[in-house]
Amino acid sequence: MSESKDEIILRGLKENNLKNIDLNIPKQKIIVFSGLSGSGKSSVVFDTLATESRRQMTLNYPLYVRNQMPRYERPHADLMQNLSPVVVVEQRQITSNSRSTVGSYMDINPLIRLLFSRIGFPSIGSSANDFSSQSSFGRCPQCSGYGEVVAPDLNKMLDFDKPLREYAVKFKPLSPSGWQGRWMITGGLFDPDQPIKDYPKEKLQLLLYGPKEGERVFAPFHTKNGPQPHEWDGILPRFTRLYINRDISKLKEVSQEDVLAVSTQSLCPTCQGSGLNPKVLECKINGLNIAEYDQLELTDLLEELKNIDDPIGKSIAQQAVAHIWQLVQMGLGYLSLSRKMGTLSGGEAQRVKIARHLGSSLNNLTYIFDEPSAGLHPEEVYLLIQMMKRLKEQQNTVIVIEHDLTVITAADEVIEMGPGAGVSGGEVVYQGRLEGIKDTPTALALNQILKLNKNPRKIESYFKINRARYNNLKNISVDIPKNVLVSICGVSGSGKSTLMLEAFTKKYPETIVVGHGTIGISSRSTLATYMGIMDDIRSILSKETGQPVGLFSFNSLGACPICKGKGVITPEVAFADPVTVPCEACGSTRYSNEALKFCYQDKNIVEILNLTIDEAMNYFSMPKIIKRINTLKDVGLGYLTLGQTTSSLSGGELQRLKLASHLQHEGQIYLLDEPSLGLHTKDNGILLEVFQGLVNKGNSVIIIEHNLDFIAASDWIIEMGPGGGKQGGHILFEGTPEDMIKTDTLTSKWLKNGINEV
Repeated sequence: MSESKDEIILRGLKENNLKNIDLNIPKQKIIVFSGLSGSGKSSVVFDTLATESRRQMTLNYPLYVRNQMPRYERPHADLMQNLSPVVVVEQRQITSNSRSTVGSYMDINPLIRLLFSRIGFPSIGSSANDFSSQSSFGRCPQCSGYGEVVAPDLNKMLDFDKPLREYAVKFKPLSPSGWQGRWMITGGLFDPDQPIKDYPKEKLQLLLYGPKEGERVFAPFHTKNGPQPHEWDGILPRFTRLYINRDISKLKEVSQEDVLAVSTQSLCPTCQGSGLNPKVLECKINGLNIAEYDQLELTDLLEELKNIDDPIGKSIAQQAVAHIWQLVQMGLGYLSLSRKMGTLSGGEAQRVKIARHLGSSLNNLTYIFDEPSAGLHPEEVYLLIQMMKRLKEQQNTVIVIEHDLTVITAADEVIEMGPGAGVSGGEVVYQGRLEGIKDTPTALALNQILKLNKNPRKIESYFKINRARYNNLKNISVDIPKNVLVSICGVSGSGKSTLMLEAFTKKYPETIVVGHGTIGISSRSTLATYMGIMDDIRSILSKETGQPVGLFSFNSLGACPICKGKGVITPEVAFADPVTVPCEACGSTRYSNEALKFCYQDKNIVEILNLTIDEAMNYFSMPKIIKRINTLKDVGLGYLTLGQTTSSLSGGELQRLKLASHLQHEGQIYLLDEPSLGLHTKDNGILLEVFQGLVNKGNSVIIIEHNLDFIAASDWIIEMGPGGGKQGGHILFEGTPEDMIKTDTLTSKWLKNGINEV
């Protein structure tokens, strides 16, 4: 390979499943990494290239600053040269606090506050901070800036059929198990053995609301020094004072969840949910206050900002327009500044992150995108490709992990990892221009024509949703067929998730929902523990050898005494970068020598956990184990080992693992949110077979999906739209795939393209 400064040079990469590979990655190009889920794409891009770039960047800071920053370990590689600073845009949900909104994340809110402080009328002062719900002046006096009022709910807090002694008060700190509850019982004010519903009216009033205004009532509280008079204020006033009007996080005996479980949350009547002081809301620009600005769809907000004539206001508005325009360009014009970041879909959140970086004037950076097409309709993928080209034009390198064939086609160079996944992956099977790719999974996918389902299953009954009005849904009614494969499609923000994850699941709460959130993984969680068969494996070994079950757990008696069951040792060296060293005592197996002496069918616990799912099918005979690992084989994870940590799995593997953990059910409703996420086209075929198998067994399978392979293979399609936000929320189409290609919807256009392409 010829080497130059115009290339990132990587030699001897061995991270995770990488097989000592070498790569030269050209700079200032769009490079797409393709390959099966688990083939090693993330190991090259994230675990090697991005990690080393970040590690080297932190070396430029003084030691005391570096100690406050994330610390990166040097990846397993022989040589990494010519790296540039990286900007990583991952699929992961933005972990932000409950107040984080699109406006605050994009740094647009400070500009809007500045705008109102300068030209808003009537003026309320010159500080932009006065327009913040988190400032002492700006926050609403009733809800303290939260926009919601929390109030105790009598029916949640009390069981009126029970007496106090039998836990009539369901809130633990006020029940007999807490000192306040004991005081209620022993204070003499109330009969502790009389059901609450039988209390005389005045006594009930005193219990719930306390004495009449101006009156005070005392009851003895028994202490070590004898009875002490204590003022009684009523259950509801006491709850409000102690548990709503105080900082819950500082109370040891109760959590925020406990408080909310016996409360109702409603829109604050004073500020109408804005969290702002009424004086702030009186200040307006062209008839709109700052809360109304926050709630406008971004396309409408752009128009408002462009209508500002005041010279000072105009210069501030232009700065905000630049940021908002980036979001609109990414197809997110239907969002508002007040939209909570935590409520965005994975695809929406990723595009907000991208838009945030597009405003940067830096160049010579390496932008790394993890499946940026996730959550995008084919129509919107075009916008994404234009954005990547803009970044390249600014002299940046764009590296993309992607399965979407349209994005792969737009690359200057493709690097395909493989040939398989897991232990069968970790090699470079092709690098070069797209036209040269042959005989790889991606090459086969590029030449594949969509297969339209021309023999859909017969529909006999329906799930019914009537007059749904959540979020942007326009009072819609829809019949969703039972016991068939149904695809719900439409552009981002068209109402798919609202219809299915809110309206549908509220009506049919028994639905098994498989999304693409995390599964609460740790470095000690393995495939066997997640699937609930690790205890059975330990029991088999214990029964066979007569040893305690704990000897076969690296979290218990069986742990290596040196690394305590971690398999690695991390020496603590002050100010030095972290270094993880394989434990020599156990050879990274995590188990003690004692545990490895004992075998079942010629294999010890480590050798058993090294079996792949496919191998384990022939090794075990226990029906429960066979049934559970068979579900992993069903979803195409037969190449993974029983002992593989769940933290090492790719996004596509994690979603299939979640699906597998639910596959023990039959006669169920399965609702899957974008099951194609993180999957290569070849893997899509495996997953489709799983869905068809589930339907054949009498299950209903409904998928929210943009992927045309899945949509074309469905028995029934429902398309939402026509646009996102307030332009969405309508049913555009209901019918079979053959019916769909006779219509003119956006999805139909791409479906027709896919059928006609060779």
